[in-house]
Amino acid sequence: MLRNREIQLLLLLMGLISLAALVAAAFISIVAAVLVFILSILLIGSSLLFTRWRYRELAKLSVYLRKISNGDDSLDVRDNQEGELSILKNDIYKVTLMLSEHRSLLQRDKTQLTDAISDISHQLKTPLTSMTMMADLLSAPDLPLDKRTEFTHHIRVQLDRIDWLVSSLLKLSKIDAKTIPFKKDRIPVTNLIQKALEPVMIPMDIKGQTVSIAGDDDVSFVGDFNWTAEAVINILKNGVEHTPEGGAITIAYSENALFTEIVIADNGKGIPKEDLPYIFKRFYKGKNAGEGSIGIGLAMAHSIIASQNGVIDVTSDGGKGTQFRIKFYKQVI
Repeated sequence: MLRNREIQLLLLLMGLISLAALVAAAFISIVAAVLVFILSILLIGSSLLFTRWRYRELAKLSVYLRKISNGDDSLDVRDNQEGELSILKNDIYKVTLMLSEHRSLLQRDKTQLTDAISDISHQLKTPLTSMTMMADLLSAPDLPLDKRTEFTHHIRVQLDRIDWLVSSLLKLSKIDAKTIPFKKDRIPVTNLIQKALEPVMIPMDIKGQTVSIAGDDDVSFVGDFNWTAEAVINILKNGVEHTPEGGAITIAYSENALFTEIVIADNGKGIPKEDLPYIFKRFYKGKNAGEGSIGIGLAMAHSIIASQNGVIDVTSDGGKGTQFRIKFYKQVI
């Protein structure tokens, strides 16, 4: 401790003060000089003891910080005493909690990224394997023309699937990263429904399904027209896929002082109860999922709606259909 420059300066300063006081007291009397000398020794000793204690506490803090840097977040350095050192301890503890939370968030993001990469690899593996096999078959010189046409068509279908998957994942990544500037335009729900129905009308006609729409023309909300249309399209596609031939899809919308609501329902086979909590989870496929389902459409719809001050809920009865209820709130709640 005596090698510390701060201690050396302290001792030098205290020594000079004590020497000056001792010289001054010597002019008064020997007794005064002795008293000043004793008080100086006590003062220097007390200062050294206090400084030594302070350095021990700082050394403990240094050890604490090293343990924190090694990932040990279970330590608690706080105390309830007064003083600058106690304030420093409490501030360090607050920073420790913040760093611990950041570390947990980073670990969670790392886990999610790993899972996402694994899921993407799995989703791409199937169509790539299928295309590789068909490409090998296409190289056979004696392959019949009808088979060559069939394999070429299947390769095109798989390429379209991969293109849709990659495009959807890029959109989801941008939404998750909050890099998409969602517009805040006044959107008439009637126009939104018409836009969202366009891509699903042909599949509905093929399956002989009907759609009914109920709502006032003046119902609207504030949001991004194109992105919201994409969310509704994904919900409608889910309904068309899980509704049998001759089934019906209903769309109703209304508005009140708190929110604008859009309800999309079908009379399909419904969603099993055990699947409902995970229906908006990315890459999740329930028991009733179609063979070509990837499990990303509803996840995208949820992300788009949630990013625009909205919520989406789902209710379903086995064999009686499914109902998606979308609410766009007029103020942040």
